[in-house]
Amino acid sequence: MKKVILIGDSIRAGYQEMVRTQLKGWADVCVPEHSGGSSKDILACLDASVISRHPDVLHINSGLHDLKKEFGQDAAAVPLNAYAENVRAIVSRVKSETEATVIWALTTPVNQEWHHKTKPFDRFEADVAAYNAAAARIARELGIYVNDLYAPILSAGRDDLLLPDGVHFKPEGYALLGRTVAGFIRKVSEAAEPGVARDA
Repeated sequence: MKKVILIGDSIRAGYQEMVRTQLKGWADVCVPEHSGGSSKDILACLDASVISRHPDVLHINSGLHDLKKEFGQDAAAVPLNAYAENVRAIVSRVKSETEATVIWALTTPVNQEWHHKTKPFDRFEADVAAYNAAAARIARELGIYVNDLYAPILSAGRDDLLLPDGVHFKPEGYALLGRTVAGFIRKVSEAAEPGVARDA
């Protein structure tokens, strides 16, 4: 049975049980205790959460904690260039220190107006696009898979799936994400060469 590790923020927490259900009997899906937050947090805990566990597959989503901005501020919690450096460092270490198939998941869409009304800080749609572009570019450079979790939410109706906070999802949204993640993991686990696949 394959060992799959899921790393990510609260979006990952929302879809992880669906992934477990979808991969039951095929993979042991693990979520380490320190397995989320910003790219900076993930990098800091990489030894304990990933390297020492020797997964067959690592699926990472990170970005929402990086790109958040205090009201009226231009600076993100983790600036885009630092985020890109962190993504590169995370992927490079996992590739060099484990035999895992590495998958980087693109950050899910937000509704910035809803978010602004309900949260004490902002997340902007343009920043989601910019951080996703940076992560995808680095993933391609390093020869790992990119799992697009952004497009399926848009296609299914972003605002129909989001909660009023503009960032988290209703159960049907997490179910869609969980099915997408599980299907992608199965698909790339059987592939001979890394690449980019958007539909699983």
